[in-house]
Amino acid sequence: MKESKARFRRFLSPQGIEIWVGQDEASNDRLSLVLRHPNDLWFHVNGAPGSHVLLRCGDSGLAVDKSSIQMAAELAVYYSKQKDGGKTPVHYCPAREVGKEKGAKPGQVTIRQALKLNVYPKEHSAALIED
Repeated sequence: MKESKARFRRFLSPQGIEIWVGQDEASNDRLSLVLRHPNDLWFHVNGAPGSHVLLRCGDSGLAVDKSSIQMAAELAVYYSKQKDGGKTPVHYCPAREVGKEKGAKPGQVTIRQALKLNVYPKEHSAALIED
């Protein structure tokens, strides 16, 4: 996978944990399978195309708070095909529960166990980290 094609947005949660949002299939794969820490939390809207989102808490030393989880879920909806769909279910799990079957298309992953949170989309542009 070419590095130049693996793009993502970075946000900062209220607790100070980075949230990474994939921008395309290549960056979704890279975030979900390569850049993730096994204890990061992974997010994706249920049943629709969209960005893979990582709450980068795996090696931060911070206990994850509800507001950071909420923000990551809101970003997963905002950067999905469900952006205009109102309250939307989002699956999330530790990143170690995310895998890829042989021959799966770019951006397509499997999750072994997940929790579900229903949230409205929210942009969170004020929390965007400028590079």
